Order: sequence, then structure tokens, then C-alpha cells
Amino acid sequence: MKKVGFFRSIHLKFVLVYMLLILIAMQIIGVYFVNRLETNLINNFKKSLYERVDLLEYLAREEIIKVRQDEDPTEKEAIRKVLQDFVASDIEEVRIIDNKREIIGTSDQNNQGIVGQRTTEGSVKRVLVIGSEEDHRYIDKATGHRIWVLTSPIKNNDEVVGTIYLIAKIDTVYEQMNEINSIFTTGTAIALAITAVLGVLLAQTITRPISDMRKQALAMAKGNFSRKVKVYGYDEIGQLALTFNNLTKKLQEAQAMTEGERRKLSSVLSYMTDGVIATDRKGRVILINEPASKLLDVSRETVLAQPIVSVLGLEEEYTFDDLLVEQNSVILDYSTMDTHYILRANFSVIQKETGFVNGLITVLHDITEQEKIDMERREFVANVSHELRTPLTTMRSYLEALAEGAWQDEGIAPQFLHVTQNETERMIRLVNDLLQLSRLDSKDYRLNKDWVNFIEFFNRIIDRFEMTIDQNITFTRDFFSDDVYVDIDTDKLTQVLDNIISNALKYSPQGRKVTFSVVEKEPFIEVSVSDEGMGIPKDQLDKIFDRFYRVDKARTRQMGGTGLGLAIAKEMIEAHNGKIWATSVEGKGTTIHFTLPYDPSLEDDWS
Repeated sequence: MKKVGFFRSIHLKFVLVYMLLILIAMQIIGVYFVNRLETNLINNFKKSLYERVDLLEYLAREEIIKVRQDEDPTEKEAIRKVLQDFVASDIEEVRIIDNKREIIGTSDQNNQGIVGQRTTEGSVKRVLVIGSEEDHRYIDKATGHRIWVLTSPIKNNDEVVGTIYLIAKIDTVYEQMNEINSIFTTGTAIALAITAVLGVLLAQTITRPISDMRKQALAMAKGNFSRKVKVYGYDEIGQLALTFNNLTKKLQEAQAMTEGERRKLSSVLSYMTDGVIATDRKGRVILINEPASKLLDVSRETVLAQPIVSVLGLEEEYTFDDLLVEQNSVILDYSTMDTHYILRANFSVIQKETGFVNGLITVLHDITEQEKIDMERREFVANVSHELRTPLTTMRSYLEALAEGAWQDEGIAPQFLHVTQNETERMIRLVNDLLQLSRLDSKDYRLNKDWVNFIEFFNRIIDRFEMTIDQNITFTRDFFSDDVYVDIDTDKLTQVLDNIISNALKYSPQGRKVTFSVVEKEPFIEVSVSDEGMGIPKDQLDKIFDRFYRVDKARTRQMGGTGLGLAIAKEMIEAHNGKIWATSVEGKGTTIHFTLPYDPSLEDDWS
């Protein structure tokens, strides 16, 4: 995980928030304090001037209303003397104006020329008329100083006899405010510095456990549950650390349990003979086991995240929603011209208790062999029915004829009885072959094996056929040795060779030959019987060992065959742990091969 930058860390954010809170608090306090202080200073400034103006009003009123004698100073001189004592650093000028708006005195020694002139100040006019004081502030454009002007009436028995026009410099108040603001700013800066240091220390006490928990979370993400968060205290953060450690322990136990269940599930899926495919709620493959990959002949990497309908090849017939509601099995036929391959798919919906669909489980079964067995069973029943119906129909026809009087005809009756007898024997052979095949299928038999010199045994069987054949057929023998000892059941092998040799004789034309050979191919011997008959088409070679299969059905039935001889031979050879097969060239003949286990080292014990 990417490391958190300094400017994005909670440490810096905590310190900044802490400092901002202190700064905002101090600013609020400062604004309130400065405003209140400014108001108080201005009020005090005005109050001090009002007190002095009251004294000045009293003195000026006495001089204005005084009845003067010849020896007394004039009104202007008396007012001038009063104003000479009314001097202060914050008072720029004081003027005394009578009720006729004539300036009768000023405290500014450099501005005595205005004495005796009429004032044009609007505030003086209003005070003389209204009789109440008036004040205002402005900034002197020439000097830039703040000026406070007070116009106060001089009354005598509620009669306005004059006014006091006072010009004061109020900058001293604001200078004091600036000094106080400077002190407050310096104090704020010092407080913020101290706050920053304390904030860093405080933030560390909070962020250190959080940082440890972050490291622990990263370790847990990598599967390491052994690390523990250090507990620095038992406050809320300490309790959180304890809870986090407890959570780590629980997750470790849950992870171990989940891993165990996952391994069990993986083992079950791996060793299942059936294929299993799981999808998400959108129908995309999220899991496929090895049997399913083999059944579908796909790799796990190529099908993951692919739609299940595409993987199964059902795009044209089904959608994913159709599979969710499919109650029956779906047959997947992947058969080709050369191979027969069928799968059965069963679907189960993964669903929550609320009914929300999480996905789909598909179980695949290979039913190729089962379908083949079912088909063979159906064909077997049909063939048995057909094979029994043919002689029964013939017998019925002849017996009906005999019953209708043909038995009295000495020329026809023996022939009908002979046909009926042949068909009865044919049915007996068929039933016996079927019983023998049934015993071979059910394994309800035992091989009575014995060590036999196979060359001598094979020669006896060939001699028997050679003495009884009516056709002009030559037997040729090609054996690699006079003594080949094999462990066989002579009765079963006699039946196998009788079937094979009988077929070779049936399909061999007059004047041709049948070749017998035994070849050593350790660890077995290969026995072959070849004829020079019509041969078998290449596409039917693998089928001649199937039950009731005939290349030329009409001709074989006429020759008395049941179509079970080679099927019985195959079962018996395989019971001896051998193999049987056929090779043929159409128009030139057929060769039946079979093998038997053979160990040359045992010959010395029998020699």
C-alpha cells in the first residue's frame, strides 16, 4: 500500500485543526475585546472632555451674562483669559461663540484673527436653534488625523446664550488600540506556537496507536495475524486497540477455519469423478474442477469469466436465465462422425434466504458409456426378438400346414418336419449362446485353466476340421515353435477356435486356403486365422464383435449363424487377459487375430 504523504496525514490535519480552533477562539475573543476596549476608550475620552466642557460652559456663561463696568475687561478679553487655561494635548482648538454666531474667543493663539467673525459652521447654527449638543468625527485630509468635533450650547435659564465649539484629536485613542492590537497579535502568535507544539504531542498520542493499527491491518491483508497492536493506555483509543487485537485473533481463527474448509472443498472437487462448474450471479464461470476441464476438453484459464452457456455450447438453445429455472437434466451431445460422446448436465441455483440469486452450480456426468449400454440393450432386445421370431414364424407356418393335412403327404411331410427340426435346433443354439453370454457378462463362471502346449492343442482342433470339411479348401499352418505352453481353459479356447474356424470355412470359396499362424510377441503369443473370402468393409471391422452383428445378414442366417459367435469369442479371450481383433481387405479375405499371455521362461519346467 502507498505510504501516506505528510500533507495528507491525519497527524498534520489534527495539528492544523487544533491550531485553527485556538486561532478562531482567540480571534473571536480579540474582536470582542478590542471592540469593547475601543468603545470604553472612546467613551472615557469623551467623558473626560465633557467634564472639562461643563466647567468651560460655566465659566463662559458667567462671562457672557456678566454686567460689565468700565473698569472690567471686555467680554472677549475675559473669554480669552478663560480659554488660556483650557489647554490640553488632545484638544486642538476651543471656540466660544455667542448667540449671534460671532466668535468671541479661541484657544488657538495662532488663529486669533477669527475672533469677531461670524462662524459658518452648520452645527453651531443647529445647536443655537435646537439647544442640544452635537458631535461628529472625521478625518483631516491635510494631516490624516481623526478629529472629534463637539458643539455644546451655553445656556442661562434654558436660554441659549452661546455655544462651545471644541475640536479634539482622537488619534491617541486609536494609537492605544494599535498598541493593544500589537500586544494581542504577539500573544496570539506565541499561543499558536505553544498550541502547535502541544498539538503535535497530543496528535502523536492519538495517531501512534492508529498508525500501529494501520500497520497491523496491512500485515493482516498479507495473511500475517501474529502481530499485535501495542496498547498505550486504557482510554477510548486503548479500548479500540484491545478490540483490534481481539478482532485479529477472531480473524485468524476464521481464516484458519475458512482455509480448512477451502482445502476440504478443493480436495472434494479435485477427487470428484463428476465435473463441477460454478458461476457468479451474471452467469460467468468462477470455478471449474479438473474433471470438468477434462470432460469439456478446455483449460481452466480459458473458461474463467466466460458465460456458462458458451462454455457448455448452449448459446443457441438456452440463456442463463433459462438455466436458472431448468428443472430437468440437459443432455450435451458432443458426438462426431468418429466418436460417440454425451454428457448430462444438472443445474442447481445458489440462492440466499432472501431469494437473491448468487450463481449457478453445474454438475457434469459422462453418460457416453451408459447411453452406449442402453442403446446396445435396446438393440440386443430387438435382435433377440427378431432372431427368435424368424424361426418361430417358419415353424408356425410349417406346423399349420401339417395340421391342415400336409402330414398325410409322404413327399412333403418329412421335408416340413426336417425344416421344423432345423429351426428348433437353431433356436436352441441361440438360447444356449445367449445363456453363455449372460454368464460371461455377469462373471458367474470360473475358468478351469491348465498349462497346455498350445501348438499341440491348436493342431488337434485344425485336424478335426480338416477331416470333416466337404469343401475343396487347403489348410496352411505357420507356427514358430513346436512347444508353446500357455495357461488356458481348453474348453473355452476350443469354443473360440471353433467359432473362428467355422466362420473362415463358411466364407472361403472352393479351391482357396485357410491359414493358421502362431507368432511369439512377448509377453504374449498372437494367434491368427486367415481366409480368402469376400472380406469385410473397413468401416464394419470394429462392429463384427458386437452381438447379432452380421456383414451379410441374409447369407449368414441361411448358413445357420446366430451372430453371437464372435461376441462370445471376444468375451472369452478377454477373460484370458488377451485381445481379439480383425483385419481385412475387401475382396481378398479376412484375418481374425487374438493374443494370449505367454512366458517363455516357463517352458523349461514343462519340457
